[in-house]
Amino acid sequence: MRLGFIEALLIQLLVYSLLYMADSYVGFLICLVALFIGAAIFILSVVFELIERSKVPKAYFKYLLSAVLAPLIVLIIFSMVMEGSFEWMKG
Repeated sequence: MRLGFIEALLIQLLVYSLLYMADSYVGFLICLVALFIGAAIFILSVVFELIERSKVPKAYFKYLLSAVLAPLIVLIIFSMVMEGSFEWMKG
């Protein structure tokens, strides 16, 4: 059974959301770090693919995109729900 783009995105959304709900500070940091690392890998992969074609399947880029979108979506949703007021920022 192959995991599709939507299923991979939903699983990541679930994991990041559970981390965020368990501890908002840790969830925020993990989402932020995963977002930056995923974005860097995605950008580098696209640049390298443009420079020299490889035999990497297109699904690779879809999964990398889901690794960037999932933490970004969770960060946006939880920031909107909490209205930018996080309890860990209050001290």
